[in-house]
Parts: sequence; C-alpha cells; structure tokens
Amino acid sequence: MLDLTSHRPNVMSTQGMVASGHPLASMVGARVLMSGGNAFDATIATSAALTVLRPHMCSLGGDAFCLLHQAKNSKIQALNASGPAPRAASRQYFLSRGHKFIPDTGLFPSTVPGLAASWAEIHRSLATKSLADLLGPAIDLALHGFPLYPGLVNHIDVALKRNRLNPSATDIFAPSGRSAISGELLVQPDLARTLQKIAEEGCETFYRGSIAESIAKFFAENEGLLDIQDLRDYHTPWRDPIKSTYQGFEIFEQPPVSQGIILLEELNILEGFDLTSMGHNSAETIHLMVEAKKLAFSDRLAYLADPDFSPTPVETLSSKEHAAKQRERISLDRASNEKVAPGSINTEGGDTTYFTICDREGNATSFIQSVFYAFGSGTVVDGTGILMNNRLVASNLEGNRANSLEPGKKPMHTLNTFIILDDGRFHTAGGTPGLDDQVQINLQLICNMIDFKMDVQTAIEAPRWSSRPGTNPTEESNPYQLLLENRIDEATLISLQKKGHKVSAVDPWSFGGAQIINRKENRVLIGGADPRREGYVIGC
Repeated sequence: MLDLTSHRPNVMSTQGMVASGHPLASMVGARVLMSGGNAFDATIATSAALTVLRPHMCSLGGDAFCLLHQAKNSKIQALNASGPAPRAASRQYFLSRGHKFIPDTGLFPSTVPGLAASWAEIHRSLATKSLADLLGPAIDLALHGFPLYPGLVNHIDVALKRNRLNPSATDIFAPSGRSAISGELLVQPDLARTLQKIAEEGCETFYRGSIAESIAKFFAENEGLLDIQDLRDYHTPWRDPIKSTYQGFEIFEQPPVSQGIILLEELNILEGFDLTSMGHNSAETIHLMVEAKKLAFSDRLAYLADPDFSPTPVETLSSKEHAAKQRERISLDRASNEKVAPGSINTEGGDTTYFTICDREGNATSFIQSVFYAFGSGTVVDGTGILMNNRLVASNLEGNRANSLEPGKKPMHTLNTFIILDDGRFHTAGGTPGLDDQVQINLQLICNMIDFKMDVQTAIEAPRWSSRPGTNPTEESNPYQLLLENRIDEATLISLQKKGHKVSAVDPWSFGGAQIINRKENRVLIGGADPRREGYVIGC
C-alpha cells in the first residue's frame, strides 16, 4: 500500500502566508505582512533572514531566481539574479592547470553574486517599506544569533571533516575549534555589519561601493579570479517567464539560464497519458514520468545555456508539437537505455533553499536562492561574513557544449520555481531545492495536485522518486539509476525492475524540501511545507 499519510496539517489563512525553509524566516516574512507590507516587501525580508539562518544553503555571496505575480493586473515577471563567470575565467585557464573539473572550493569557482541585486530590483519596482526596515530582522538574527538546528549542525560537521571551510568560515561556524552542537547560538557579527551597510547605503554598495571593494581586495590578495570590474558590470535582468499549459492550467516557469524549460517539456509529454487512471505512484505512472524526464534532460544537455551566448530554442522545446514527437519515443513497457553523453562538469552540489509568499491582495512570489554546494566554495570574504558561491563548477570545460565555460557567461542553472494560474487567476506557487531533482520533484508536485487532486501538504509529503545517471553513465547497459523513497511499496519496485529500470529503495524522506501556497477563489490561502527539511508555513 502507498503511504499517503500527512504528517503536518495544511495551514490556512486569509491575510497572507509565508512558506520558507526555516520557521524564523517564515516569521520574519509574516511580521512584514502583518505590519502592512506586501508580498514583495516580505520577500526581501525573508530572503535576507534565510542568508543568516541557512548559511549552508544560501548567502549574500550566492544567486537567486524569482517569479513575481502582481494581483492588480495578473502580470508575472521573472527575475534572473544568477551571476556570470568572472572575466578572467576561461576553459584554457583551468585546462592549462590540469583541471578536468573546476575546483569546488577556494577562490576559483565563484561567479558574481546576484542575490543582493535581486533585492535592489524588487525594492525599486514593487516594495513599499524601506530597505532598513526589511533588513532589520536579518541584522538582528546575525548580531544576536539563533539556535543551531540538527540539519545545519550536520552540514558544519561534514564541511569540517572535508576541510571545505577557509579560516574565516571556520571562525564563524566552528569558533570553538570543534563541531557545533544543536541548540548553541550561531552569531555572525561581520554579516550583521555587512547587512547594516546595505540597509544604510543600498544594495548598490555590494557592487560599486565599500562591500564591492572588500570582496575585490580579498580576491586580489588571494589570487582569485573575481575583480572589481566584474562586480561593477553586473546587472539583474527582468525577463518574461516561459509558460505552457497542463490539463487546462497555465504553468509559468523561469526562462533560461534556468532549467525551467525542462519542467514544461516533461509536463507536455505526460499530458498525452491518462496518469489518473494509472494511479498515483503506480509502476506505470512512475515509468512514464521517468521516461519523460530522460527525454527532457537530453534536451537540457543539448540546448540549455546562457541566452546571451547561445539562445535556447524555448518556443520549440515548450511546444505541444515537440512533446508529441518525444512522446512517440516512449515505450510503455520498457525503460530507455540510451547512453548519457558525459561532459566535463561537476554536478554533485545542490544546497539551496526555496520559499513562497502570498499577501491578502493575491500578490505572490516564488523565490529560490543558493550557493550551490553546502557552504558554497567554503570561502568567507574576510571581515564581511559573505560566503561565496561555487556555481562556476556547473560550467562545462568542453568547448563544444552549450554550457561550456566562457568569460562573462552564466552557467546553466538547476534553480527554478513555478507559478500556476487557473483561468488567469493566481492559483499556486511552489518549488524545492535539490539540484537535478528540482524539476523532477516539481513535476511530481504538480501532477500530485492536478492529476491526483491532492491538497498541498499531501502533495508535498507523498513518496518521491529520483532518476539519476548511474555510477558509470557511459556503459552500454542502462546508464540510469532510479531511486524510490521506500514508502513506495516493493511490488512497484519489482514492476519497475521488470520494465528495465535499475531501481533501489532509499530512506523514506530523501528528496527535496518543497514549499507550496495555494489560493482559493474565496481568497483562502492554503500552505504546505516539507518535513524532509526544516520548512515551515505561517499564515496571518
């Protein structure tokens, strides 16, 4: 039997809601809503709080993507706050030093951070409160500390054992010289001062002021690649979201360089099958979803790249016609064994946090931010508390790939978020961390809600699968492994094996950490948060 027990309640309210990756961050956002701020105000405050509360997942030195829905005109905008490679970064630079992959720690793997620029754009265009008011709670959390929780403690312990933290990072996260203990306070005074500077001087100081100078000086003194001109040249582009339909709903996603296009292609392929009649998490349903994922991911490998360097054929990949052709390639009875084309890219990261916010008017945001690996590059800029990302490792060192490394080029991003409209009305916002699992989990969440009529919390808690390259993706036999959370019954696992999938059962709560908010026609908000991580929903 499938385990569809919900371990947390659906949270319901009418005046606003925040669903984030930490209870205190959700409280920060909820207080902004309760004090008269809109969803966009609360987004800045929640994002800033998360840089303090989930430093292993996100930081001022990281990236962000956001979809924003404006209730007054039902307009949806996409904000791409990912960063490009430094001007000094090139394939030749790394290959000449004998690197097959870009190193994942130190000063080499950092792209230009985009998170602070996302705050600037949202604040300039849509916010109502001062930046000082919105960053105040994060400053207080950094200055006075918050209790360490088991998930963060575990990541600190692993980072110490792997020697992934530079001295400044170690001083912050392990000041006593030992691993942290759950319940101890984590205090980050340097980060508090940096956030205070942004509150007083504006986000511009991060790229063209005193903070930019501190970052550039640190990189120059330690022979890093990022310089002051990289920071000065950075801007955060607003883009039109990409969209498709699924079972009558409009699905909006992030445009490239995000992999949001992959989710739309997966949904378009699956729309030609009657998943409902096959049953939730049946072998037949999982098989079709996994095969659709494989086809969409092959397109990602071939086409997804920074649109300023290599335009992705979004219109084609998101079309129903392309999906129909892809659908014909699926066997109902047999798993595809096509080889995965390998590339010089390191994709072992995936430490990210997602949140969504909706206010009483129906304004909504779907926001994801990341440093890529746990603790990113492991490098904190001295005296600033800024932990730098290592997103550059997602670039390819082979020159014939769409996602190949070039100076000033953004790496392909796994980060994506979705918003769903029903007859032009805001319906649902959701997302999850999880690297390549993101578009697979989002696919399962959307199908859970639309095909299988689950409420948001049940959709989140339902058992999940993950399709991944095997340990030897160039082998002639099936190069994929299919992992099932072991709450999916053994009979389903055996049926999938008979279809040719290499299946393994894993721990019952293994994949992702989703948050969802749904808005009903009577303006009631219903929110869910994932027990797989520390997520929490607060309604007002």
